Amino acid sequence: MRHIVVIGGGIVGCMTALGLSKHGHRVTIVERNQIAAQTSGESSWAGAGILLPLLPWMYKDEVNQLSQRGAALYPAICQQLLAETGIDPEYTISGMLLLGDRTPAQAWCTQQQYPTQNVPAEQNSRWGINCLEDSLLLSAVAQLRPPNLLQALRAALLRNGVKLLEHTELLPLMPTQQINTWASTTGEVLEADTFVVTSGAWSFDLLKNTTAQLDIKPMRGQILLYKQPAQTLPHIVYSDGFYLVPRRDGYLLAGSTLEDVGFDTSTTELVKQELQAKAEAIYPSLKNTPIIKHWSGLRPGTPDNIPTIAAHPTIKNLYLNTGHFRYGLTMAPASAERLADLIRL
Repeated sequence: MRHIVVIGGGIVGCMTALGLSKHGHRVTIVERNQIAAQTSGESSWAGAGILLPLLPWMYKDEVNQLSQRGAALYPAICQQLLAETGIDPEYTISGMLLLGDRTPAQAWCTQQQYPTQNVPAEQNSRWGINCLEDSLLLSAVAQLRPPNLLQALRAALLRNGVKLLEHTELLPLMPTQQINTWASTTGEVLEADTFVVTSGAWSFDLLKNTTAQLDIKPMRGQILLYKQPAQTLPHIVYSDGFYLVPRRDGYLLAGSTLEDVGFDTSTTELVKQELQAKAEAIYPSLKNTPIIKHWSGLRPGTPDNIPTIAAHPTIKNLYLNTGHFRYGLTMAPASAERLADLIRL
């Protein structure tokens, strides 16, 4: 039985660790904070949970292949997690309504045989959406609740014998051909046969002294939470880089930004006002509706949203599953599959 240490306890790391444990490995997952805690800066819990790249017709095949495979796996994953842990990730097929130019979306959906419906402007108005043109509904788009998913994954990891080493931060790795140990900032030394880095925006710092060519940097996203007005949205709504996501329990997410500010996890009043204005422009019923919460998360920004899922180029027992940018949640199940396949080779 191989002992594998997975470094990073976000959704990608948890999915990776759970998959490896179910392949018979002894797995330890290392997290600098606490897994499933709503910690400032962690993108896994902070995202909207939409199981589709917002504009798949603008992305490369690598992104769409991982995203589509991940989205296809989620119904069974969420059902299994609910059965095992009693925690519901709230997988919901809510559909996504696209406002504005529908031409590229319709062409992509037709090519991919992705189900769509034309929504007349009059229907938009009945839903309370400020759109004077017909819109396009991508009816198969699903969503889930990232905090719920993380809590369920944490419980499943424990049930499957995965050791959780939380509040443990590792030092940057030094050049070597093989690693048997990795030291923490407090002097603890971890021993394993294989290591997997799934640390998102923090991966570059861990591997900066090695030959791994990781083009990863933190990209902040800010988001707002509302309680929905009496007339609730029936679908996710997307317009010009902005989305509204209705939840089962009557809450509504509005976001998000894409800010190159390093590891700054703060929220800003200016962005809050900008997001609020966009939300009210699309959904006027939100005017005078109080904002319940405003938070941010740091995405692991990479060129073209393409992650690195590979063996390290020079360290033979080190693997990388990181750099998923905005779509770590959507890609996580497929990324975990690919990583497990690589380790079996």
